[in-house]
Amino acid sequence: MTPRLLDLFSGAGGSAMGYHRAGFEVVGIDIAPQPHYPFEFHQADALEYLAEHGHEFDVIHASPPCQLYSVTRNASQKDDYPDLVAPTRNLLVASGKPWVIENVEGAPLIGSLLLCGTEFGLRAFDVDGEPLALRRHRLFESNVFLMGAGGCFHDTTIVAGVYGGSRHRTPAQRDAATRRGGYTPPTQIRAELMGIDWMTQYELSQAIPPAYTEFIGAQLMTALKVEA
Repeated sequence: MTPRLLDLFSGAGGSAMGYHRAGFEVVGIDIAPQPHYPFEFHQADALEYLAEHGHEFDVIHASPPCQLYSVTRNASQKDDYPDLVAPTRNLLVASGKPWVIENVEGAPLIGSLLLCGTEFGLRAFDVDGEPLALRRHRLFESNVFLMGAGGCFHDTTIVAGVYGGSRHRTPAQRDAATRRGGYTPPTQIRAELMGIDWMTQYELSQAIPPAYTEFIGAQLMTALKVEA
């Protein structure tokens, strides 16, 4: 039987696709409609759904809202977002299931693993032929021991984020933006860097590359087989 994975705070399905590729049957939950989610989806409060249905799944993944911890938000904006990491963790622990919490750097995750696009060869060429590499750090906390992927490889290629608008910049503007922490390429190139071809520009800005959760999902699959 195919293991079932509950994808909480699912967004448009970046995490879900990675887990699917690792062999899971994925069900997504988000409080907002997600018309581009590629698998079974239910619009619902994630924590309420977890409390009621978590026992029906083999593994649970949660990506609580990250805006509170994001360095791209100012203090006044952060006041608008709830801190859901601890409530999510408490319910995951109570479920008794293998679980993973994903969030941005700065989030209060415990004993977390950091993954970066450069560890998975997520690269593309910009519109003028310049090589790009994806620097998109994400933390993963789990009650299953997770191996790392080898560490970031921020070499001499331009390191790109996928956060803001899609306006193309001149090479000089791009280099200056990279030195400040990340250049945002046009949407089509961001999609290529992320390994995602089904999302809008905004959905891409909120997503993580499927390569991350495919890597983690393979380890979860091994853990489930050991427990069986």
